[in-house]
Amino acid sequence: MKKPEILITAQGRKIAYHKTDGEGPGVVFLGGFSSDMDGTKAIHLENWAREFGRAFIRFDYSGHGQSSEQFVDGCIGDWAEDAFEVISHLTSGPQILVGSSMGGWITLLMAKLIPNKVAGMVGIAAAPDFTEDSMWDWMDDMMRATLMRTGVVYIPSEYGKPYPITKHLIEDGRKQLVLRSELKLPFPVRLLHGTADNDVKLDVALRLVDHAQGPDIKLSIIKDADHRFSDDKCLNLICEAIHSVIESGYK
Repeated sequence: MKKPEILITAQGRKIAYHKTDGEGPGVVFLGGFSSDMDGTKAIHLENWAREFGRAFIRFDYSGHGQSSEQFVDGCIGDWAEDAFEVISHLTSGPQILVGSSMGGWITLLMAKLIPNKVAGMVGIAAAPDFTEDSMWDWMDDMMRATLMRTGVVYIPSEYGKPYPITKHLIEDGRKQLVLRSELKLPFPVRLLHGTADNDVKLDVALRLVDHAQGPDIKLSIIKDADHRFSDDKCLNLICEAIHSVIESGYK
């Protein structure tokens, strides 16, 4: 397996990434919470980019995969900084940001922070504001009290070990919320969400579509697709969504 390249951020974090050269607008894949850049979707999109001669980057947030730092020390703000550094230093011109789950939230933060660098967005089971609307709301009073007292609680995961949820993650998440204030998306947006997604409910996608302001925002609801969104049908739908963004923004 090819070793990743390393970007040292302004904060001193070492971000591992793989970059594929090609035409623009390039595609940047932003993964989910506790995932890494070697997942099925990221690798599939890299192969797609090579086939179509499209520039592409996949990377690991700090505390994820092959990047530096510890996962338990990270937060949405840190991972958004990582994405900002990758997009700012490793790409040329506006990019199509493909965000999976938490990556969809990070993508929306990039749209607010560096809109001139965003050519379009594809959200795959996008999970904006999940630390507040999913994690915090899911906790009972006892878990919340434990979190405030000890600084961490653990919640079950279908994908392996329980997730450590820190007080830092929750409190920082409240500074990054995107569904409580104006959200302008002045570029093509394609959102994909499955009816069998048990991690991010369809209501989140509907709320995002209703809240965001933009001339070209479309939501596709895929029957029986789950949160992984990684079978052949779903992978093809992601690629079709990217093509749709390209055609809509660059005719």
